[in-house]
Amino acid sequence: MLSLSQILMVDGHNISNFEELKQIVQQRALETGSIFFQIDIEPPGYKDRPDDWYDQLEITFSSAR
Repeated sequence: MLSLSQILMVDGHNISNFEELKQIVQQRALETGSIFFQIDIEPPGYKDRPDDWYDQLEITFSSAR
C-alpha cells in the first residue's frame, strides 16, 4: 500500500506545488506496483492545490495502474 504520508516524508522537500505532488504519486504508484493508495494526511497548502485535491490524487493514482 502506498500512502501519502510516506510520499511526503521521503519526497516532500522536493515538492513545491500540487502538480509535482501528482507526478510523484503517479511515479511511486508505477514503481511500487501498489494497488491501494491511502490518503492518510492532508497535503501541504500549495498555492495551486485545488478544492478537490483528494479526488485528483485518487484519480492520479488510479490512472497509473
